[in-house]
Amino acid sequence: MATTLVTTDYNFPGQTAVYHGKVRDVYTINDDYLVMIATDRISAFDVILPKGIPYKGQVLNQIAAYFLDASASIVPNWKVAVPDPMVTVGVKAQSFPVEMIIRGYLTGSAWREYKAGARELCGVKLPDGMKENERFPHPIITPTTKAAEGHDENISREEIIAQGLVSEEHYKVMEEYTYKLFELGTKMAAEKGLILVDTKYEFGLREGKVILIDEIHTPDSSRYFYAEGYQDRFEKGEPQRQLSKEFVRQWLIDHDFMGREGQQMPQMSPEFVESVSARYIELYEHITGQAFVKEPDSDLKARIATNVVDCIHNISL
Repeated sequence: MATTLVTTDYNFPGQTAVYHGKVRDVYTINDDYLVMIATDRISAFDVILPKGIPYKGQVLNQIAAYFLDASASIVPNWKVAVPDPMVTVGVKAQSFPVEMIIRGYLTGSAWREYKAGARELCGVKLPDGMKENERFPHPIITPTTKAAEGHDENISREEIIAQGLVSEEHYKVMEEYTYKLFELGTKMAAEKGLILVDTKYEFGLREGKVILIDEIHTPDSSRYFYAEGYQDRFEKGEPQRQLSKEFVRQWLIDHDFMGREGQQMPQMSPEFVESVSARYIELYEHITGQAFVKEPDSDLKARIATNVVDCIHNISL
């Protein structure tokens, strides 16, 4: 099995802070730039799973860079350079404490709530009589809070503004950008025979302007269905063929784990780990239309260190 990167502990030139997230490790350089390393960690239900997934970090980073470049003309973003297949370097922004989740279809956690009787999600009214995986008449935005620890919580547009989490002026911009990005992502997915089902975006403030930060349209932040066969499966009430992390969540659910207190994490067999890796690579190739090239992994940490240091030096010249 290929080597995986599950921990990092760097001390880059000019480093002023480091943050270890569920999947990404973010190093701050001179309080002005961020080095975001996409590790091979995988999380579900806000819990980091015990084994890394080979090439997952490379897949996530390269898909995010692909979409950041494709959307830069319609929404400004943080990206400056990709010095390593697993690393993006960009400008630092003041992050808003909410995630903008946008849904084109009723599925995943939204479907679970709907099935349990909910007819309103984050202040958005939902019609009666909908079925699992049914397309909404128009995409809906269902924000969540961005928890430093534990679970993110659903929150409405009105609550975000009332609590002062985001000003109304900035929220309107975030809302506009969210719809534009989803429209572009939907179009690009359709060109590759995929349906962008739902996704999330994060925004920050840089020099008084709202910019897109973090990843975009990756399998960690998005759900994709195969367009071929969607309608037939929907009409028959069959599960959709999908490229996303939902199959990992479903595997955990099937093994009686949803991140709740007292539940035990199931064992991840080598075969399961390899199957998850293959799914991530499959999505990369589908969404980009390019063959995935597995970068040498004999010494991931040293390779990343060399590439990042070179990039920092070039930026600071």
